[in-house]
Amino acid sequence: MSSIFKKIIIGEIPSYKIAEDENYYAFLDINPLSEGHTLVVPKKEVDYVFDLDDITYKGLFEFSKKVSKAIEASVECIRIGLVVYGLDVPHAHIHLIPLKGTGNEIDFSKPKVQLTQDEFAEIAKKINTAFFSL
Repeated sequence: MSSIFKKIIIGEIPSYKIAEDENYYAFLDINPLSEGHTLVVPKKEVDYVFDLDDITYKGLFEFSKKVSKAIEASVECIRIGLVVYGLDVPHAHIHLIPLKGTGNEIDFSKPKVQLTQDEFAEIAKKINTAFFSL
């Protein structure tokens, strides 16, 4: 059975897409820890990040690096936190979380940032524009 991420990748479920190429897809987390919180996934459906083949694994991190630079250029933050949590969806993924320097931003038990659809769309557009200008 396809994961929710696979359904997002193939367009069965809508997303706030940041960027995509033939192997990877980046989109805003709809339950963000901070504004601009992005998920990056390989299009290849593999449950555990450390089960990815070496080429896909390296490519995932290279793609994530470019996405993180676009987030930094678009969202006020001091840096991007990277988390490979991977228990909530059985599809390898990376969380890129803009950090403002409070020291406790990466806590998945905290209440999530509430954004409107228009706010999500505007953030995605800004990051997407930055991604393609890098």
